[in-house]
Amino acid sequence: MRTMPSRSPTGQPAGPSERSPSWFESAAGQALIGSETDSILAALHEREGHGWLWLATTGSQGAPGGRGLRLTAAGSGWDGPVRCQTPLPLANESVATVVVQHAGQRGAGAGALVAECARVLVPGGRLWLYALNPVSPYRLRWTGWAVQASEPMPWRRHLREAGLQPDAISQGVGPRWRIETSPALQQGPGLRAAWVLRAEKRVVPLTPMRQVIPLRMGDGVPAA
Repeated sequence: MRTMPSRSPTGQPAGPSERSPSWFESAAGQALIGSETDSILAALHEREGHGWLWLATTGSQGAPGGRGLRLTAAGSGWDGPVRCQTPLPLANESVATVVVQHAGQRGAGAGALVAECARVLVPGGRLWLYALNPVSPYRLRWTGWAVQASEPMPWRRHLREAGLQPDAISQGVGPRWRIETSPALQQGPGLRAAWVLRAEKRVVPLTPMRQVIPLRMGDGVPAA
């Protein structure tokens, strides 16, 4: 496992006071994070007894409980019970649920991170991806901050390339303009501040395997 301690300019591990502030810790950002918390916790508890991974953008969120690992974006890597970059310190097919919350381009590129999430998912496991909506009026709340919004289409391509099957429609979540908590999900992103897209890891390969026909001899008796 490749670990990456967060360091300050003096070479010492960076403390909270030395970390650059994040938009998600502002009042507007916290309203969005609060809007997403219920759906994230529901996703993590979807398969009780199974492991999960939550790649969060900030640590100030509800405690999920259960068997899992929550890592918070820190620079180009992740912080939490372990400090790491990609590849993540998890075995292949070890978790049933992965949540990527506004952290899709931390460290590795977007496609590489999706592929890493697909690696740790069990067959039939699900990935929940949260991202800022570029057409929402709420985008004026994050103008000037180092955050990035994206439409669902590029992420659908990354998901399919990683062997995941995304839902046909993404869901909108969060406020539209006012700084308020708005947890109810809607079909399609609309003007909501963020969207969430769910994808499932295929149980069978994308390309059907050719059936191997056993060699037969004489009157249809298998040779071995």
